[in-house]
Amino acid sequence: MQIEIPEKVSYIMAELENHGFEAYAVGGCVRDCVLNREPKDWDITTPAKPNQIKEIFGRTIDTGIQHGTVTVMLGDIGYEVTTYRIDGEYTDARHPEAVEFTGSLEEDLKRRDFTMNAMAYNPKTGLVDLFNGTEDLKNQRIRCVGNPHQRFDEDALRMLRAVRLSAQLGFEIEKQTAAAIMANAENLKKISAERIQMELMALIVSDNPGRIRMAQELGITKVILPEYDATVGVEQNTPNHIYTVDEHTIKSMECIEADAVLRLTMLMHDFGKPAVKKTLENGRDIFYKHPEVSVILAKEILKRLKFDNDTTHKVLRLIKWHGLKYADDYVSVRRALNRVGDDIFPEFILVQVADVMAKNPLVIPGKLSALYRKKVFFDNIIEEGQCFQVSGLKINGQDLMNMGIRQGPIIGHLLDRLTEMVIDDQSLNTKENLQELALKVKDDPAIFNEKAYFFE
Repeated sequence: MQIEIPEKVSYIMAELENHGFEAYAVGGCVRDCVLNREPKDWDITTPAKPNQIKEIFGRTIDTGIQHGTVTVMLGDIGYEVTTYRIDGEYTDARHPEAVEFTGSLEEDLKRRDFTMNAMAYNPKTGLVDLFNGTEDLKNQRIRCVGNPHQRFDEDALRMLRAVRLSAQLGFEIEKQTAAAIMANAENLKKISAERIQMELMALIVSDNPGRIRMAQELGITKVILPEYDATVGVEQNTPNHIYTVDEHTIKSMECIEADAVLRLTMLMHDFGKPAVKKTLENGRDIFYKHPEVSVILAKEILKRLKFDNDTTHKVLRLIKWHGLKYADDYVSVRRALNRVGDDIFPEFILVQVADVMAKNPLVIPGKLSALYRKKVFFDNIIEEGQCFQVSGLKINGQDLMNMGIRQGPIIGHLLDRLTEMVIDDQSLNTKENLQELALKVKDDPAIFNEKAYFFE
C-alpha cells in the first residue's frame, strides 16, 4: 500500500534517516490514509532519542520530552516526533510511572490503544501492521491491541475514546473490548475533566451523536454523565411525544448541525424532565418547569467538565428558553426576542426546530410551519430595525432624568415598561410619544412589579 506523505513530514523523516535513524508516520494519520480520509495532523515515531531529535532540527519544543515527544517546528506548523518507547507500570489509569526508550518499532506499537492506531508507514518499508489494523478497518471494528483490560488500566480515557471513534467512523466495538469497557468504566473517575470533555465533545459533534447510547450501555455515562442515564426509559405520554426522554434527546441531537453549543443544548435540554414528571389521572404526563431544572443540571455539568464561560452562557440560555411558547406574529416574536436575546435568537430557532423534529410525527408539520413563519417575522424585525429591547427606544435614561425623573431605581423600571408598550405598538417609539408616556406611568406602582412588564 502506498500513502502520500506531505512534503514537510517527508522532510522530517528524511532528515532523521540521513542521520542514521529510521522514521515512520504512525497512529491516526496512517489510519485515516487507509480509510481515504484527510489526516488532521501527522505524528512521526523514531528510535532517535529526544536530545538527538533536538540536535537534528533547528526549532523544537519540548512538548512531552519526559515521554519522548519533541515538536519539530517547520514554519508555523508543529509536528510531533516521539521516540520508540515502552511504558512502565500505570498506577493512576492515566500516566506510566516511567517510560523506557527502545530501538524496536514493534515494542512501541504494542503499547498503543487500538489496532487501527497501531499502524506505521514509511515509503521505503511500506505499511507496518503487526496487529491486523487494516483487517479491523475493513470490518469496521474497534479492537484493542493485545489485552483490552491492560490497555484500559494504562489509560482509562481509552474507553471513552473507543466510543468517540465509533461515533466518528460509524464502527462497532469488538466484543472483548466492549466487555473490558464495562468492567473498567469506573476508572474514568480518575481522568481529568478536561480530557473527558475533549473526547465527549468529539463524540457529540460527530456524524453519529446517537452513539451516546453506546456510552450509556457500556457504563461510561454512569460515571461521567449520570444525568443522561436518569433520562433513559422515561416515558412521555403526551400528544407531542412518542419517544422516551433519552430517545427524544438523541433524535434532537441528530436533527441539528454539528455545532458544540447546539449539540450540548440538545443533549441537556430535557435533563430536568425525570425530576419533575407527574402523571395525571387520565394517564397523561406533564413536565412542568422542566427547562428551569434542566438549566440547574446543565450548569453543574458544564462546570464539572470545565467548559468555557462563553459556551456555558449560551447553552444555559438556550436550554432555559427552548420550550418558550409564542405566536407567529410580529408582537409575539418581538416579545420572544426581548426574552431570549437577538444574539442567540437564530440558534434558539434551530433548537426549537430540532426539538420539534424529535416529537410525534403527527404534530411535526404544523409546528414546523409555525416556526418557519416566526423565522420570517424575526428576519423582518431585524431588517426593519424594529424595537424589541431598551436599547432600541428613542429615549434613554438621561432623557428621563432631564424630564425631572430623578429616582434611580425607577429609571430602569420605567424604560422596561416603555419597551413593553413599544413592543406592542411600534408607532409609539418616538421621543415625543415616549416622554408623554413616561409622565403618565412614572407614578404607577405596577412598574415595580416584574410581572407587569416581563412577558408571561
